[in-house]
Amino acid sequence: MPRVIIYDTTLRDGTQGEGVQFSVDDKLRILRELDAFGIDYIEGGWPGANPRDLAFFEQAKRIPLRHARLTAFGSTRRAQNPPEEDQVLNHLLSAETPTVAIFGKSWLLHVLEVLRTSPEENLKLIEDSVAYLKAHGREVVYDAEHFFDGFAEDPEYALATLQSAARGGADWIVLCDTNGGTLPSAAMTAIEAARRAVAVPLGIHIHNDIGMAVAISIAAVQAGVEQIQGTFNGYGERCGNANLCTILPTLILKMGMDCAVAPNLHRLTELARLISELTNLHPDERQPYVGASAFAHKAGTHVDAIRKNPRTLEHIRPELVGNRRRVLLSDLASRSSILEKIGERYPHLTKDMPEVAALAEELKRLEHLGYQFEAAEASFDLLVRKALRDYEKVFELKGFRIIVEKHGDRPTLSEATIKLAVDGVEELTAAEGDGPVNALDSALRKALGRFYPEIRGFKLVDYKVRVLEENRGTAATVRVLIETSDGRTSWGTVGVSENIIEASWQALVDSLEYGILRAKEEAESLVIPKKDSRERG
Repeated sequence: MPRVIIYDTTLRDGTQGEGVQFSVDDKLRILRELDAFGIDYIEGGWPGANPRDLAFFEQAKRIPLRHARLTAFGSTRRAQNPPEEDQVLNHLLSAETPTVAIFGKSWLLHVLEVLRTSPEENLKLIEDSVAYLKAHGREVVYDAEHFFDGFAEDPEYALATLQSAARGGADWIVLCDTNGGTLPSAAMTAIEAARRAVAVPLGIHIHNDIGMAVAISIAAVQAGVEQIQGTFNGYGERCGNANLCTILPTLILKMGMDCAVAPNLHRLTELARLISELTNLHPDERQPYVGASAFAHKAGTHVDAIRKNPRTLEHIRPELVGNRRRVLLSDLASRSSILEKIGERYPHLTKDMPEVAALAEELKRLEHLGYQFEAAEASFDLLVRKALRDYEKVFELKGFRIIVEKHGDRPTLSEATIKLAVDGVEELTAAEGDGPVNALDSALRKALGRFYPEIRGFKLVDYKVRVLEENRGTAATVRVLIETSDGRTSWGTVGVSENIIEASWQALVDSLEYGILRAKEEAESLVIPKKDSRERG
């Protein structure tokens, strides 16, 4: 099988994306993870550009990589500097990475208006810079910045810049669509011309400004390009870079290409989500292969089909990339959808049973009222338990009251008082909060903490309010979605009402009830039956 080299620039180009920020420790962790995953080249940053990247390369020197070649990134020398006196080139050498990557200008627009130098001088900058780094024993990756725009305007000059890099001794020449606006057909014409112009192995680096980054990267490999550059989750400036989370499984599973990551492809989803977590950005649920929606099925006819044969509506097995099949519950759901969702817990059920039919009708009724269970699987779990009489009530509410006070310009004060009972034992307590919902949450936790100490580990990590009837103004029905975590896993719950406090109360109660019931079941599963005293050993 043809071999494709994978060059990751998440730690450099990816950090130029809006909202993407890594600490030095984050970058070091990602470096280790990418190396263990099988990435061939990892571009760590631009030494000298900022203190963080200087610190990263200094600490990265002490990390023994099993597979990847750590790469430092920079530019060709400045026109007024001889190579040996150029600060950028010498910072690259001081990083002590086995590979360095430098970019140079391929587009006359940039040569004349950004560098403000002559076309001839630019060719000399490229050749001198590559040769200087090669003379110091480095593998050199030359990034032909704006190559496709330069080729469209002046093909002869754009190709001449590649030939300058080749004369300098570049090990790789990477064709870059830095503006991300090239069409696949135009890109293929330029790639074919580049292959004829130089004998150096080619790479491809595409930005996603017109949504073509993955398509062009894949087509480039089919045209003979041997290296693909990209980022995890497609992070990068403006609309991002070519997304390796889409490229890698496509190369391996669809095209039969040989990549070093192939044995670890089942870890792809896990790694994509880890990097998303370290950026403090929500994962893209609709991302191909690794998104939560990539193998999610909603229509009842679709669910019925995948229960009979998953190939009917899944182009690969989700396990191949570490993802999983999800069945979404909505008013489109059929009894087959429900059975697929709950079959593991209740294997005795069939879609002809009256309780399954009743559950399907109740689900549709609630969805009509505004409930949404796609992001509230814990609320759906409780709904099923109650419908199938497999529910143990956690507590009984006797009543609650919320007081909100505002005096002049002073901050608003909120206090909630709650009375409840657990197994007949009553508890009355109160708590203050930043708002009425926070106060209610605090009072509820305080009251239940006496009976269920495990809730101290439950943390509300997300709270969303959606207005369902915008034309009714403040009288509109609202849907509240809450996400709760115990530090290991998280679960979602939902509440709907014209009263935002009531909707929040429903979601809060479900979140705590589900967590308590699950903790109890986990504890019971860990209980080991005592051996009979007559048994030996």
